[in-house]
Amino acid sequence: MLATLITAALAIVATLLGAIVSGRFQERAAERQVRVSHGEAIRRDRLEAVTALACAASDHRTTMWRRGDVVLKGAGPERIEALRGESHMTRSAVTRPLVALRVLFEDQAVRAAADRMITLTYAIRDAYATTEDLTAAREAAKVAHDDFVNAAAHYLRPASTHPTFEQEPTR
Repeated sequence: MLATLITAALAIVATLLGAIVSGRFQERAAERQVRVSHGEAIRRDRLEAVTALACAASDHRTTMWRRGDVVLKGAGPERIEALRGESHMTRSAVTRPLVALRVLFEDQAVRAAADRMITLTYAIRDAYATTEDLTAAREAAKVAHDDFVNAAAHYLRPASTHPTFEQEPTR
């Protein structure tokens, strides 16, 4: 009888330990899935911020070049004023993705590349002296745009190790 009780007690303890171990494995798997899902969401948000900023800067660069070109060609005040209004809208469109980028990226290389791209894009406004100056300013802004995209792509590369994609700690 005592042997039966000991066997039954051992079976109960083993069952409880099995349930605890199984529950812990399930908990760790769920935690891992949450980390992966969160990492994927952050990566998507970062990619969206990069894309939106690159597009907005490109639109603004194009508008500023067109505005400078019509000024240099001596277009009428109505056309210049229309492009000035358009350039104000495209510059305003840069703000939202730039703020998103600053919130989502701590990487200084990406931030510096974004700042350089924006600075050189805005600098087109000061290059309305000659067609050569205007073209040189546009080309510098385009190079900065490509540098920004490349810096962001390097940062977002899936094989990179970032705080968002940290590996599970060893215990």
